[in-house]
Amino acid sequence: MQTDEDRIALFLDYENLAIGARDNLSGLRFDLRPVLDALAERGRVIARKAYADWSSFDEDRRMLTRSHVELIEIPQRMGASRKNAADIKLSVDALEMAFERDYVTTFVICTGDSDFTPLVHKLRELNKRVIGVGIHGSTSALLPPACDEFLFYDALEGVDVPAASGRRRRGGGRADAQAQKEPEPVVEPPEEEAEQPRDVDQLAILIAQTVAGLERSSGGAPLASSVKRALLRKDPTFSEADYGFRAFGELMRHLEERNVIELVPGAAAGDPEVSLPSRGGETEAFTLLRTVVTELQSRGGPPVLSGLKDQIRKVQPDFSEKKYGYRGFLQFCRAAETHGLISLAWNDDAEDYLVEAAG
Repeated sequence: MQTDEDRIALFLDYENLAIGARDNLSGLRFDLRPVLDALAERGRVIARKAYADWSSFDEDRRMLTRSHVELIEIPQRMGASRKNAADIKLSVDALEMAFERDYVTTFVICTGDSDFTPLVHKLRELNKRVIGVGIHGSTSALLPPACDEFLFYDALEGVDVPAASGRRRRGGGRADAQAQKEPEPVVEPPEEEAEQPRDVDQLAILIAQTVAGLERSSGGAPLASSVKRALLRKDPTFSEADYGFRAFGELMRHLEERNVIELVPGAAAGDPEVSLPSRGGETEAFTLLRTVVTELQSRGGPPVLSGLKDQIRKVQPDFSEKKYGYRGFLQFCRAAETHGLISLAWNDDAEDYLVEAAG
């Protein structure tokens, strides 16, 4: 029997999801199937629980029952006590499962409510992986960064959002008119992001930095799967689909073609080792640095480090050391010094480094 797959427990704050979809996705009815499909790619769902006053969700109740979800009744009450009852019951059940069932490796908390952030933190303290699922327009900005991964429901495969406006309407973390809470900040991308992929150039910089960091920390080339996990730790909402790629491997091959990274087959099929190119663009960037320093040096002596990057951009406007995996310009210059192209020397009078072209 296979035992290495993730075993997932699914908890749905159903009123938040259903009302969030209705209010922010042009009246769209929440459908659990796209969520289950996304989770099937991540492991085996062994527990499914949903929390709501089900007298308000007759059709939804039938849909969830067909998907083998256990319905937890939260009786109708007045004011905030009703909301708190659902939050507390879901949190208690999740923690009880975390303590009593060690074999559960991943908890999926479906909500946009920031009140569940402490639950997420506690589950991660217990060495559980936590995936969040929420509606773009009704998800608190506090919740996604707390999770290991966060999936926006309206971006999942199989969710057909109507084209009518209202999708990005602002709202609190819980879409419950009776909650009577101050509106929470929401995760709300610019309108144009719904229509066109994000900037692949910025993604290339992020991946180059990530690969460089993993190489430094591990002493070797990381696997593509490790790079993906690191990207999700930096941004739990990361998805290669947002950049127009069907799979992470397709994205990595695209970046290899652009000479951003190099791929070498790893021990497991489909999970190559990733490294930064040892030649090509980086060497050209070092040469550009030396050329600019030589020109400035001929005019008035060795230039200071501050302002040198701006001088380089006068020659090459799109220059960025981050394209080559460096965290900052000083680190990039130190690498050029290591290659024997320039030298750096601290000057107390200038309170800065003086940069000289190597002879």
